[in-house]
Amino acid sequence: MNRSFIGLLILMVFGVWACGSDQDDDGVVPVDNLDPGGDGNGDGSVGTGAVPCENGMAGEFPCNGYDLLGRIEHSVFSAGEGNDIWGWTDSTNGKEYALIGLDNGTAFVDISDTDNLIYLGKLPTATTSSIWRDVKIYQDHAFIVSEANGHGMQVFDLTRLRDVADPPQNFSADTRYTDIGNAHNVVINEAVGFAYPVGTARNDAFGGGVHFVDVQNPISPTGVGGYGGNGYTHDAQVVTYAGPDTDHTGREIFIGANENQIAIVDITDKSNPTLISNLDYSQLGYTHQGWFTEDQRYFLLGDELDEINFGFDSRTLVFDLTDLDAPQLHMTYTGPTAAVDHNGYVKGNEFFLANYAAGMRVLDISAIGSRSISETGFFDTFPSNNNASFNGVWSVYPYFESGKVIINDSNTGFFVVKKSE
Repeated sequence: MNRSFIGLLILMVFGVWACGSDQDDDGVVPVDNLDPGGDGNGDGSVGTGAVPCENGMAGEFPCNGYDLLGRIEHSVFSAGEGNDIWGWTDSTNGKEYALIGLDNGTAFVDISDTDNLIYLGKLPTATTSSIWRDVKIYQDHAFIVSEANGHGMQVFDLTRLRDVADPPQNFSADTRYTDIGNAHNVVINEAVGFAYPVGTARNDAFGGGVHFVDVQNPISPTGVGGYGGNGYTHDAQVVTYAGPDTDHTGREIFIGANENQIAIVDITDKSNPTLISNLDYSQLGYTHQGWFTEDQRYFLLGDELDEINFGFDSRTLVFDLTDLDAPQLHMTYTGPTAAVDHNGYVKGNEFFLANYAAGMRVLDISAIGSRSISETGFFDTFPSNNNASFNGVWSVYPYFESGKVIINDSNTGFFVVKKSE
């Protein structure tokens, strides 16, 4: 069996798919009349209260340098499990919202007042439930894909969250792009107004690679091609390039985590995408996800199966992309636990890593050029253990100006944390 098959098989075996007993035949769990606050008023409020990180603990959760501001269990959303997470800030009023991926839909929570988180409602899955769901935003719209068969890409106008009567509501999508069926992930380059669903059906026109979808008019997505020259793409980042390699300045660059390689592709001309380079690395398990440093020189990559396959502690590989045509392995960072690394995002000189059973880990990358990375904080939402498994934190979102970080733990729920003062 090849690596891609093994990787998917392991993910499916270890993933826990749970659905409520009140689920409809189509996989949708109704949220009508839900009162998560338990106060009888049905306003969607969830008073959670902050718990500071003191002596290495925030209540029941191990921590270092991050306080718990709020938490909601997935059962409040009538869901069995969580997955991806993203955030939206309303430019008209500064309110902050969490977009929470669930096995059977996407929940929307107003986190502006962390003493009173407000569950505004849920957009049910377009077809059936799936443990894989992903969401990104562009022009105040959420774009949501799932591994659920025939799901396509839901588009939801986030400005509808500004004034929700009697939350939580059962929302419907504003439109749905159906030129794809299932997709593992979606990437958006906001600078050009294109969405890039990846991890689609392996027998489609691009072999499960990347689809190019024009979303400059968010409620009228239009497919304009794709690229599958390097096989199936599990995850990716797309940037308008402003890094050190001046040969590619201003070009739209796709960096795909393609199961057994990284693929760097110029996709500026959607009718003629061009491979720049591809690379692999030693002890490769499953090339999963990565993110550029803000100067676009270094690319931090997580391999989802290397800890399990080779038995070492959490590993982050750092590639020097000074020359996009000839990328080099720059360094390897090894974390303090055996937990599997999942999704990681760079904000300034920090790397926020969803480290499954070890929770969210925060790494100082200010000295990355000198091959030095150190852990400066963490919040462990899965206190049971730090084993190499697929339990725990699926993803994090660290980009709110307030400094709040939102976390979606597949097992223990949704969390809002913030660096201790």
